[in-house]
Amino acid sequence: MKNRYLSLQIKNDLKSKMVFLGGPRQVGKTTLSKNLFPNAAYLNWDYSEDRELILRNELPSHNILIFDEIHKYKKWRNYLKGFYDKNKNEKRILVTGSARLDFYRYGGDSLQGRYHFLRLHPLTFDELNSTKWSDFESLFQLGGFPEPFFKGNKIEAQRWSREYRQRILRDDISSIERISDLGSAEHLLIRLPELVGSPLSINSLAEDLQISFKTIKRWLEVLERFYAFYRISAMGSPKIKAIKKEQKHYHYDWTLVKNPGLKFENLIGNHLLKRVQFLEDTQGRDIELRFYKDRESREVDFVIVEDQQATIFIECKLSDTQVSPHLKYVKSKFPNTRAYQLTFNSKKDFTTPEGIRVCDAWKILTNILDELNNPKEKSIP
Repeated sequence: MKNRYLSLQIKNDLKSKMVFLGGPRQVGKTTLSKNLFPNAAYLNWDYSEDRELILRNELPSHNILIFDEIHKYKKWRNYLKGFYDKNKNEKRILVTGSARLDFYRYGGDSLQGRYHFLRLHPLTFDELNSTKWSDFESLFQLGGFPEPFFKGNKIEAQRWSREYRQRILRDDISSIERISDLGSAEHLLIRLPELVGSPLSINSLAEDLQISFKTIKRWLEVLERFYAFYRISAMGSPKIKAIKKEQKHYHYDWTLVKNPGLKFENLIGNHLLKRVQFLEDTQGRDIELRFYKDRESREVDFVIVEDQQATIFIECKLSDTQVSPHLKYVKSKFPNTRAYQLTFNSKKDFTTPEGIRVCDAWKILTNILDELNNPKEKSIP
C-alpha cells in the first residue's frame, strides 16, 4: 500500500511542527515516510555513514529530513530541539522509530510543544477498505504487518513472525536497554501469547520463569515500550463493583496467539486500539480501550471509554454461541450504550431484545469503528 491511514495527517502536521511517528518495527513507518516524501533526505542512525553525518551536524540541504531510529542516540532530544529551533521556518522534520518516542527523553531539554506524536499500527480490515470475507480471513491467518500479509503465504508468515520476535530483543531493545539475560527475556516473550485474554499476573510469571518480580516487571515495561505487546486496564465504577486494577494484554502480531478464539479476540482488540489511538493522536480526545470485569467475575472483552464514560461494549466469540450473559448484564446496567457480540464466521445477524447486535465481525467491524468518529450519547450506570 503506497498510502496508509496516517498519510494525510503526517503531511498536515508537518506544516506546523515536527512529527514523531512511532509503532512496531516493520509496520511500515520507513516505507510510508519515503513514499510520502520521495525527495526528502533520509538518515538512519543504524547506518554508520548517516550516524556520522548526524554527529558532525553535516546534514543534507533538503527541505524535508527523515530521521529513523535516532532515539538510540542518547542526546537525540537536545539535538533535535536545537536543530528545529534554528531551522523550523525552512525545514520539515519527520522522526520515526520502533520504540515509544514519547517515552525516551534522554537529555535535559524537553521537546514539549515542538512535535506531534502519531502511532502507526499494522493493517486492519477497515484500512484495507474491504468488504470481503477472504480479506478478513487473510488478516486472521497472516497478521497485519505488511510484509507477511502481502506475501499471502501462511508458512512464510510464521517464519517472519518467529524471526520478528527475536529481532525485537536482539536488535532493538538491546541497543538501548540493559538486559543481561536475553535468553530469559526471550522465554518471557514466548510465554506471553499463551496468556492473552487473561489477567496478566507478574507474580505468576515470576514464579513460572523463576525470575524475580522486579525483573519481570521491568522486562514487561521494556517490551511494551518497544511495541511487543500492549496492555489494557479494567473499566471501573463502584456502582457495578468493578475490578479496576487488573490488566490484560494483547500482541500487535496476533498470529503469535495459537488459540483460535483468543487470536480472534486479539485481532478485534487491535482494530479497536488502532482507531482509539488515531482519535487520541489526531483529535486530542480522551478515549481509551479497556475491558469490563466485576467482583462476580462477569467479564466483557472490550469497552470503549471516552471522558470516563462507556460508549461501546464488545464481546468476541469464535463461532455461533448463545449471547453472553455477562454482556446482557452489562447492557442492563448501561441501557443507552451500544453493545455488540462479534463472531468470526457465522450466518447469524440479529439484535436481541436487550439491544445487543450479534453479527459477523467482518460485516460490521468497519461500521463500529466509524461510530467512534461521531460518538453518540454516553451513559453512566
